[in-house]
Amino acid sequence: MTSPSQAAAVGADTPGPDQEAGPSSTRVAKDGDLAGRSPGRLMWMRFKRDRTGVISACVVLAFFLIAALAPVISWLYGKDPYTRYGQLTPGLLNDNGYPVQPNGGISGEFWFGLEPNLGRDVFMQLVYGIRTSLSLAVVITLLSVVTAIVIGVAGGYFGGKADYFLGRFTDLMMSFPNQLFFVAFTPVVGALLVDPQDEMPTWLRSCVIVYVMWLLGWMTLARLLRGQTLSLREREFIEAAKVAGTPPGRIVRKELLPNLVTPMLVQATYMLPNNVTAIAGLSFLGVGLLEPTPDWGRMFATGAEIYQSDITYMFFPGGAMVIFILAFNLLGDSVRDAFDPKSGR
Repeated sequence: MTSPSQAAAVGADTPGPDQEAGPSSTRVAKDGDLAGRSPGRLMWMRFKRDRTGVISACVVLAFFLIAALAPVISWLYGKDPYTRYGQLTPGLLNDNGYPVQPNGGISGEFWFGLEPNLGRDVFMQLVYGIRTSLSLAVVITLLSVVTAIVIGVAGGYFGGKADYFLGRFTDLMMSFPNQLFFVAFTPVVGALLVDPQDEMPTWLRSCVIVYVMWLLGWMTLARLLRGQTLSLREREFIEAAKVAGTPPGRIVRKELLPNLVTPMLVQATYMLPNNVTAIAGLSFLGVGLLEPTPDWGRMFATGAEIYQSDITYMFFPGGAMVIFILAFNLLGDSVRDAFDPKSGR
């Protein structure tokens, strides 16, 4: 039988039996036989027609390319995020530790200026800060999505006691205030692994951040997938698969998951920027990544301390964060519209 995703893909672009052949039919004939194309192909065609979505996707892709190519950018630029250029080269910082040149020391040598006091290159700090934040956020988002799929789909499909216990576990985890427990749990988990007198390695601190944010970040998507699965499991194509003797694992993999791609992708595009801001918030409060690891949140913390004397420093990390989050949110809306042609903006 035809699953909802296949039916929606075909029905969205083909006229009904009571409709007359008009301009829409001409467009279908001009583009070819859309009914014979895969749902993914039709969704991609709808996405390409969304100019806002395409521009947002390009901006998001640019951020990921910058993060992936940070070492190459550093090599081409000729500087790194760790060297204290302002302290090594006389005349770059004044006696108070602020850049001598106006606008935060922006020049042809230092494109985004110099960091006050330490004298590090702001451009490389930002590039490597994007790399750090996006790397952690992608890992957290992937772990959260996989966990939500396992718990949400399993509870919704099998029902009964499995759904009851998984649902109560999800409710229990949702009762924790995320932001508060991010701040409270991160140093506690770190103290359990490393003696407070010793300095925690950067890799271990990153693992702690990933663990805490993953542990408290999957529940909303799990509840959404559970509700969608409860609705889908009563549909005719699922019943037909059960009658045919199809194993539950194959039903979930071949019938349910393809029809859950839309909420998974849309929620993932919202979760990732939220994770980026949460990671930055932890560093801003001093419980995330510490020196000398470049980080978006710690740049905000530095900017909050020196904004009265050097407002330029805050401009670059703040502007980059706003552009990234806005682009990702717009991309999420465009992805949702591409998968669901009935939800026009």
